[in-house]
Amino acid sequence: MPDVAAIVERRRAEWPWFDHLARAGAVYQKQKGDYYAAGITYFSVLSLFPLLMVAFAVVGFVLSARPDLLTELQSQIAENVPGSFGDTINDLVATAVESRTSVGVLGLLGALYAGLGWTANLRDALTAMWETTHDGGSFLGTKIRDLGALVGLGVALVVSLGLSAIASGSVVPALLAAVGLDHVPGVGVAVQIVSILLAVAATWALFVWVIARLPREPVTVRSAARAALMAAVVFEVFKQLGAVYLERVTSGPAGVTFGPIIGILVFAFVTSRFLLFSTAWAATSRDNRALAPAPVPEGAVIAPTVVVREGVSPVGVAAVVGAAVVAVLGLGRRRR
Repeated sequence: MPDVAAIVERRRAEWPWFDHLARAGAVYQKQKGDYYAAGITYFSVLSLFPLLMVAFAVVGFVLSARPDLLTELQSQIAENVPGSFGDTINDLVATAVESRTSVGVLGLLGALYAGLGWTANLRDALTAMWETTHDGGSFLGTKIRDLGALVGLGVALVVSLGLSAIASGSVVPALLAAVGLDHVPGVGVAVQIVSILLAVAATWALFVWVIARLPREPVTVRSAARAALMAAVVFEVFKQLGAVYLERVTSGPAGVTFGPIIGILVFAFVTSRFLLFSTAWAATSRDNRALAPAPVPEGAVIAPTVVVREGVSPVGVAAVVGAAVVAVLGLGRRRR
């Protein structure tokens, strides 16, 4: 049987990237990355409900300002969803229009509360990958910093979604048509490649901000950029597989009901896992290992040792003999 441990150690000495991968995996397992990923998934799903309430209120405001759209929507629902279920959906639409203000206010408050909890959990999870004990400070100060991080994350998410919309929309084909290159052979493949590259760039920009700014520890942008690039590539592959999964599971009634819910849970959990692993990768890089504080040595314990020996030691014998010699010499001088 080959010695697997010896082979792994030899490969770690030969391949620096493999050694870095092993160190990042060890930190991820030691700091219980899967448990933190499960917590992030829970808060992510919990945050969806107030966001849906906000979306519900926005739809209500739009429909109240456009009665023609409301009438057309109700007629489309009645035609495509006949029976009592269609009536229920129309009642929900009417309720959204009537209670749009209260639903919007409650949704915003709930989104703020859930968003702060989600941000705090995410920042704690990212910080845990650094294997350091962080002083959280005051409760109010921590919440204010978390609110700033949430706003910054929202701005980064808007930028990322804008780049993704450009990549997946009709912007690139429109530019090609404007310059007269839309009929060139192979341009469709080139558009797909450019779209994927833009999507990876958008995800990379978002992950750089998350890895570099959300942890409660200093992170060098260089190491965060390398880790975010790895996470962005894996995320794009996973996103393509997720699109195939949703297309397959939504073909039946059960898939339509439970497929998106399971897809959201799996998507949030897997994304949280490789985001935390990417943070562990950044934390174990050479740039950030130099910034890591040195471990505090254990306190020294000073305890006197008392040794009890039976009998006279050689030193004691020598001292007695010396004292006797001094006494004899002194007695001799007195007699003289």
